[in-house]
Amino acid sequence: MCSLWRGFSLPLTTSLNRRFLKCCRQLSRSYNIESCIPEAVAFQGVSDHSGLYKFSVNESDRFWGAVARQRLSWISPFHTVQNCDFSQGKIKWFEGGKLNVSVNCLDRHVHTSPERVALIWERDEPGTEVKITYRQLLELTCRLGNLLKRQGVRRGDCVTIYMPPCPLAVASMLACARIGAAHNVVFAGFSSEALADRIRDAQSSTVITVNQGVRGGKVVDLKRTVDQAVQNCPSVQQVLVAMRTENTVAMTDRDVPLEEEMMKEDVVCEPVAMDSEDVLFLLYTSGSTGKPKGLVHTQAGYLLYTALTHRYVFNYHDRDVFGCVADIGWITGHSYIVYGPLCNGGTTVLFESTPVYPNPGRYWEMVERLGINQFYGAPTAIRLLLKYGDEWVQNYNRSSLKTLGSVGEPINTEAWEWYHRVVGDGRCPVVDTWWQTETGGICIAPRPSDPEAEIVPGMAMRPFYGIKPALLDTEVVTGDGVSNDSTGALCISQAWPGMARTIHNHHQRFTETYFQPYPGYFFTGDGAYRSKEGYYQIVGRLDDVINVSGHRLGTAELEDVVVCTIIIMFSVYVFVVLKKAVMVQEDVLAQQLREMVSRSIAKYACPDFIQVVRCLPKTRSGKIMRRVLRKVVERNTDELGDLSTLDDPDSVHEVIRGHQRLRGDGKQQ
Repeated sequence: MCSLWRGFSLPLTTSLNRRFLKCCRQLSRSYNIESCIPEAVAFQGVSDHSGLYKFSVNESDRFWGAVARQRLSWISPFHTVQNCDFSQGKIKWFEGGKLNVSVNCLDRHVHTSPERVALIWERDEPGTEVKITYRQLLELTCRLGNLLKRQGVRRGDCVTIYMPPCPLAVASMLACARIGAAHNVVFAGFSSEALADRIRDAQSSTVITVNQGVRGGKVVDLKRTVDQAVQNCPSVQQVLVAMRTENTVAMTDRDVPLEEEMMKEDVVCEPVAMDSEDVLFLLYTSGSTGKPKGLVHTQAGYLLYTALTHRYVFNYHDRDVFGCVADIGWITGHSYIVYGPLCNGGTTVLFESTPVYPNPGRYWEMVERLGINQFYGAPTAIRLLLKYGDEWVQNYNRSSLKTLGSVGEPINTEAWEWYHRVVGDGRCPVVDTWWQTETGGICIAPRPSDPEAEIVPGMAMRPFYGIKPALLDTEVVTGDGVSNDSTGALCISQAWPGMARTIHNHHQRFTETYFQPYPGYFFTGDGAYRSKEGYYQIVGRLDDVINVSGHRLGTAELEDVVVCTIIIMFSVYVFVVLKKAVMVQEDVLAQQLREMVSRSIAKYACPDFIQVVRCLPKTRSGKIMRRVLRKVVERNTDELGDLSTLDDPDSVHEVIRGHQRLRGDGKQQ
């Protein structure tokens, strides 16, 4: 780690270490590698987690082949575990195998536990949750699958879904999988222009939506957005409209009343046998760095990887209630609300509301009422709730919680410790997970691990089974990228089943983006630090990182250092993001950064600059929309592009105004 920051490190206290060890001992009392992962009995010489991890990367075919045969229900067995070539961007897993994803997520559980709750729909108003059993979800899926076929949807088509988190949205995804169609779920907060772009790129003839959405006590006219979008989408032939509220909406000849027509369909829909590498879904990135990419995920590999990571990262057990509060429009919702939990026969929560509606205790009231065992949320929300104090958490019984998780961006130490100490009462492991839309599922996390293994705040720490990270020099590609106490570009040196296969209609862009920067490796776009112990800490996006004396300082690192002076932290962050480098020697810059941290906010942060950094435009998933900031700095504010994915679009205008004032005052700038 760079010497500049060692003086500002926030090490674990002795008492915190003791709490970690106590927690880990409780988990390890009944620990046995074969009881946790039955497949391990066939792996000679494997007796603990470390041994199993080494086996998974050194004997990748044997590991993934055994897990795939055990965890998935196959119509026809596969003959080749993997056929991958990073130089061509070729990723193929379980070739020859045939299966149906909806059967793996529904039918096989209906055969054993038909009345087990599959979904808990946590609607916007607290206390109005709806529970859907596996039997009910299978019936919904079959009826909807039959309706889609009646409307002309065939194997290989792509259906666009523009819905808030609700049971019919999940049934729509599974219905597509059942009949062999791909789905393209678009976050139900995007503008009509953003929706139209995704419909056209996916070439969808069918769109599924609701009349209105409800979030945070507000009603949103989603059908109206769809009507505007499809005016510019000549491929769309029908729009299936469900009724989330009782309010009527204008219907055209193209529109189909979803619930009414579903009830005319049979409750049995024969599942289509799909090849392992057939497309399961497209998912477009939010566009925080440029034109959204339609990433392609396929059937068997993706399903297996999400199921395995869901079970072992979160220590999920049968009959647990898994509470992921992401939206289904993001990859987190796909992997850890729908496919991972349902493949494991779990009970999963669909959260429709916001963290502060009707008050900042919403999450924790829900935890008590639903008996949630694993809670998975974003650091952005955790930091927001931290500001409201401990009382909103402590008003509710959270004894059901066993594991806490964070996703979406690195979590700073202050938020991590509050999450662990207050929300988890110091007894729940906090798993800070690193992964991306491109990876399909969690790649680096503190768990699984050997018993009593430590968890370090703010670090993702340990690669998951089959994941072999490498940190490569950002200037010259040299070495094997496995030395400790080093920083570099985070890459992954071998394929894993859950990774994206291509960018829809742009395979060349796929290879150029992920495989050409570091030949022989998958390039994540992130920078990372590996400690002397071999633990990984995500530094941030490489275009958000500055070099000081050869050391890489990124967003996560800076945030952790200046946690007690939040405005100054954001000031440094903006220097990074906007590339406003100060033309001084590196040692002088390092000293200035130290002084910025140590001195008062009032002395160093002018009001206009504070206005800029307070209003950084973020997507609803908490990511800085860097392309917007670049346009502001370049004074190309007429080319900002679509802003509907932003949590607060007005923040862009605040940044523009603040930047204009700063630009006009050289001394303050």
